[in-house]
Amino acid sequence: MRIGVVLAHTGRLALLGSPLEYVARTFGEHEMVLRDSHSTAAGARRAASQLILQDKASLILTLGGTDTVPAVAETCERLRTPCLSTVLPWQVWLGDRDPRWSFHFCWGLDDIATVFADMWEQVAPACTVGCLWNDGPQGEASRRWFAPVARERGHHLVDPGYREDTGAVPDFSGVDVITGAPTAEDLARLRVKPKLITCSRWLTYPFGVAKHGLVNVATIVSWTPHHTTGGHELAASYEKATNRPWLQPLGLARALFEVASHVMSTDKAEIAHNLRHTNLETVAGRLDWTNGPAPGVATVALAGGQWRAGPELMIVSNQRTRYAPVTGQLIVNDTL
Repeated sequence: MRIGVVLAHTGRLALLGSPLEYVARTFGEHEMVLRDSHSTAAGARRAASQLILQDKASLILTLGGTDTVPAVAETCERLRTPCLSTVLPWQVWLGDRDPRWSFHFCWGLDDIATVFADMWEQVAPACTVGCLWNDGPQGEASRRWFAPVARERGHHLVDPGYREDTGAVPDFSGVDVITGAPTAEDLARLRVKPKLITCSRWLTYPFGVAKHGLVNVATIVSWTPHHTTGGHELAASYEKATNRPWLQPLGLARALFEVASHVMSTDKAEIAHNLRHTNLETVAGRLDWTNGPAPGVATVALAGGQWRAGPELMIVSNQRTRYAPVTGQLIVNDTL
């Protein structure tokens, strides 16, 4: 029984590939074959095809990347091979597909909106929120799934749109909060200092925050070493082996292999059947495909976090999860 792993060993997603590569090389319960996506959709398709057709993998695992994860899933659907992925909002992963062979666990864009609104409401019951949403797939998905939840909570959204490749960000004078999925460079160019900034995507990771010395930026938290039994050992061993700080995808990467071990079989169809009926406690929390929001989807509970100097991630809101203990208070109306 051979597991194929598509990871970003090179390219712009390589820092996210590091936790997945570490877990793949240390898990040890099955034969692993790793192939590099080169952080592109074409590279991800090629890697998945090679793993299935040349390496004879029975199950494909992958993590992260707006373009790469759907590319792997689509390839596995075409070649009738089970695939399990994580670290991409499930609505973006699903798209318009009807998954039969591909499975995913993650939070949704609506879950991000809910956790962000929990933090906004520590600023004011109804906030004016400037949205740094680009004109690509990330922005389109946010407008479809994130925006309705935020408006239903009573918040007013200001969405002028922007292009990440222009080097310019909108002028959000008069807003209480800025939110979105921008880069650290985008935030560093802001001309206003709102009461709170809530960001996902690259600002979820310490390297995105440290690059420009950003502090007090709030974000989503899907995993910490405090979440479940074994988390501290996993984080410590990763840091010792790589000389890098733990990242949230580390716990989700480990969960990929825990689920894989639970469902493995000599028959691909049986693996897919097992995934469809899995309800399992993992290092990243309970993953339940029998009660997900869409076919092939299990959800991951989120907490709200905020970066401090270091950078150090503090849990400041845990209304939506039982796994993350609060470790600090939300700081508002401070400078970046």
